[in-house]
Amino acid sequence: MHRVGSSGNTSNSVRTRKEKRLTYVLNDADDTKHCAGINCLAVSKSTEQEGNEYLFTGSRDGTLKRWTLTEDSATFSATFESHVDWVNDAVLTGGNTLVSCSSDTTVKVWNRLSDGICARTFHQHSDYVTCLAAAEKNSNICASGGLGGEVFIWDLEASLSPISKANDANADDCSTSTNGLGSLSSTNLRPINSSNNISVHATQSQGYVPIAAKGHKESVYALATNDRGTLLVSGGTEKVVRVWDPRTGSKTMKLRGHTDNIRALLLDSTGRYCLSGSSDSMIRLWDLAQQRCIHSYAVHTDSVWALAATPSFSHVYSGGRDLSLYLTDLATRESVLLCSKEHPILKLELHGDGIWVSTTDSSVHRWPAEAHNPLKVFQRGGSFLAGNLSFSRARVSLEGSTPVPAYTEPSLTNCGTSAIVQHEILNNNLWENSNNLWEIEKKVPAYTEPSLTICGTSAIVQHEILNNKRHILTKLSKFCYYIFKDTAGTVKLWEITRGLVTENYGEVSDVRELNKFSSLAVSVGGLVPFQKKKEELFEMVNVPTWFSVDTRLGSLSVHLDTPQCFSAEMYSADLGVAGKPEDDKLFAWVVFFLGSPSLANKILVINLARETLKGLLAHWLTKRRQRFGSQNLANGEIPPGKEISTRTLTLSRVEGDGNSENDSAVYPPFEFLASSPPSIVTEGSQGGPWRKKITDLDGIEDEKDFPWWVLDCVLNNRLPPRENTKCSFYLHPCEGSNVQVLTQGKLSAPRILRIHKVVNYVVEKMLLDKPMDNLNADGTFAPNAPGVQIPHAVVGDGSLRSGLKPWQKLRPSIEILCNNQVLPPDMSLATVRAYIWKKPEDLILNYRIVQGR
Repeated sequence: MHRVGSSGNTSNSVRTRKEKRLTYVLNDADDTKHCAGINCLAVSKSTEQEGNEYLFTGSRDGTLKRWTLTEDSATFSATFESHVDWVNDAVLTGGNTLVSCSSDTTVKVWNRLSDGICARTFHQHSDYVTCLAAAEKNSNICASGGLGGEVFIWDLEASLSPISKANDANADDCSTSTNGLGSLSSTNLRPINSSNNISVHATQSQGYVPIAAKGHKESVYALATNDRGTLLVSGGTEKVVRVWDPRTGSKTMKLRGHTDNIRALLLDSTGRYCLSGSSDSMIRLWDLAQQRCIHSYAVHTDSVWALAATPSFSHVYSGGRDLSLYLTDLATRESVLLCSKEHPILKLELHGDGIWVSTTDSSVHRWPAEAHNPLKVFQRGGSFLAGNLSFSRARVSLEGSTPVPAYTEPSLTNCGTSAIVQHEILNNNLWENSNNLWEIEKKVPAYTEPSLTICGTSAIVQHEILNNKRHILTKLSKFCYYIFKDTAGTVKLWEITRGLVTENYGEVSDVRELNKFSSLAVSVGGLVPFQKKKEELFEMVNVPTWFSVDTRLGSLSVHLDTPQCFSAEMYSADLGVAGKPEDDKLFAWVVFFLGSPSLANKILVINLARETLKGLLAHWLTKRRQRFGSQNLANGEIPPGKEISTRTLTLSRVEGDGNSENDSAVYPPFEFLASSPPSIVTEGSQGGPWRKKITDLDGIEDEKDFPWWVLDCVLNNRLPPRENTKCSFYLHPCEGSNVQVLTQGKLSAPRILRIHKVVNYVVEKMLLDKPMDNLNADGTFAPNAPGVQIPHAVVGDGSLRSGLKPWQKLRPSIEILCNNQVLPPDMSLATVRAYIWKKPEDLILNYRIVQGR
């Protein structure tokens, strides 16, 4: 979701204003599961009042989910949806507070027991917010860090308390409402102790202001605090561990030793010892009292991304890019490989005697950990001594043997849907870096069956927009990070104007194999069948590109930008709109009895973006009419208490050809399934970007929440001025033909005009003395004049026109050619230009009479 200038800017600047975008995210049938990698985990312990334990997962799909835990199950409980980009971290604080941070640069506060209601949004960060830290015994303290090098320390009690009305107008830049749309009242500004190392980060019109701990010059990837919140440590791309006093924001020390980015940090309950994991593959133990590193552990062969310590801080669990989970005794340096996975490990969270593990896959696994008695794991054998220095094969013990995993299957697995990744997934570097994996010997698993698995759908590894610009072909696959093995390969066809899968073509059972003696793959499994299916679905049609697609959130995100999104139009017959056939006689009937060629064109032509927007906001419009009354909206009255421009509320006449209700009969909006509704991601004039399912919209959202052009389209049926909707061409007789010359100048017609309409035009010009002179005022053609325009429909049956002579009722049979190729009558001008003409110059069409027909 990109940030753009405010649509309310009325300055006289000549710079073109970039309007805000509307995005809708298509969801699969089962929306209870994640569809992208899991970046963060948090477990809430049961209390006497609740009686339940919950697992919270934050994903790259932009959502958080709550799972109810029992001894042998994890049941979906709720989705927390408001972030518009990856959720990077989440922590639980005292009471019922859940705090999350995202690549959308926000920090959000939630009631963890709610149905997914966001209580407050903070916008202090200037770049992705990557990490959080919360004090277990001090529920007020929470810290956030991000790629902008900023570390903010929040007093949650102060940030969530109400303020006086004098500050209400200044709250919007600090937060949004509980539904992620409107404004909330801000908070009292608490006094902050002065310090040379503290700066108060304040943006314009802000209420509560957190403490900003200054010192980082580069990105921050990791934060940790002790139980009481009296000590804070941070690390990032500067390769040093910085120690802060969060109560004042002052910097107390800086620890050096790592040679690459610091990705994970832990503090013991007292705040004396600190563990750090780095991209240099090392784990270091620091004594903060001595301000030095007292131990280094060479366990991993690649970056260490996640750490978790036993309650006594005697053992550490570690995971990272090498796909392996290790348990290390900090005193004896003895290490054991707990399990190996197929994806890099992103987060670890201890829960009882098990450990939750999240990865770049959408599944969450719980493995045996014996956190209260780690010696049980070492008694299984296969342990080795961790070295002091980083080395390429850290898994090889001092005797030169490969450690045997103590566990090979999780005891509890919480699987989500796999992420949609970019189809450019193969690159030379990844192939080269995977060579070491082939040397790892597979061992017999100690556990062959997990105690619990909640699986989701497979990942989409390829997507292609078909040239009809309504369908997207996707290939689903679960993808092993290093081995490149397709385990599913299901190919599906999505229709984006309705947000559903129209065809499931089944699985492609190809396997990608690597030749370890060659840099090239033996075969690229799945790609050939996918391309073959794409070729089978090819249609020789040319439709303007009216949307863009990405899969960053793990599912298809369709982006609409004005005015480009309104460039695509199609005939109702092509869309299967019931009761709206494309028929010349129907057009002639409307022209003859209603005298309105413009309305006749509306019957035939449908704007894809307009009807998609109407379908997306159908529920919102229904709720709005229930709240404010359909009569008030139809009369253009502004609902009481809403300061909204008349332009965005008035249901005006459609280009002077009838009111909105009549137009809705002409344009039935595309329907999106209520069982799997898409989510809208957009922003209005206030409050910043937000995300909601279309069925959760309550009708109170207005121009502060939606882009103005969306409301103008849905409420007023108005479209912005568009470019390149016409196709210019010349119409000449074929060489050697004795057919009369009908026109000398250039003709202009809509891009979607069919060739048989050009045939009709030629026939009319041949047969009629003054064909359709009265249509000049409505944008149709004038005979014998340069710059002639042909309308969407031209009367093709001369008997419908009064006063025709008998010889005029004999229609000649006409063929239209381009580049000496006879054109099918149902081909559009745009298609002819793209596939037959293939030149930048104006299109040249030729016509001739076919004898004997």
